[in-house]
Amino acid sequence: MLHVTVAYPNTENTEFDHDYYFNRHLPLVRSRLGGALKRAEVDRALAGPEGSDPVWVASGHLFFDSMEAFQTSFGPHAEEILGDIPNFTNVQPDLVISESVPA
Repeated sequence: MLHVTVAYPNTENTEFDHDYYFNRHLPLVRSRLGGALKRAEVDRALAGPEGSDPVWVASGHLFFDSMEAFQTSFGPHAEEILGDIPNFTNVQPDLVISESVPA
């Protein structure tokens, strides 16, 4: 299974609207990606090692059957989805595409 992680760095000046992200951005993503999106999860970072600040403030995890499924569903809506990012944060997210395997 393909696992797409979008992580938002936690810098000194990071602003992040968790309410907008969860209640408006993620529904937009879900509606545009349709059935190709098999599952979505969100992490709201609380702390790093030994109570330090986390390196990211939040991350979204999107799961697809394949790279092709991701590209075909995301590509036509990339501009709209990426264009919504400034509505909830002032940082550029980091993107990692990986293969998710059972442990």
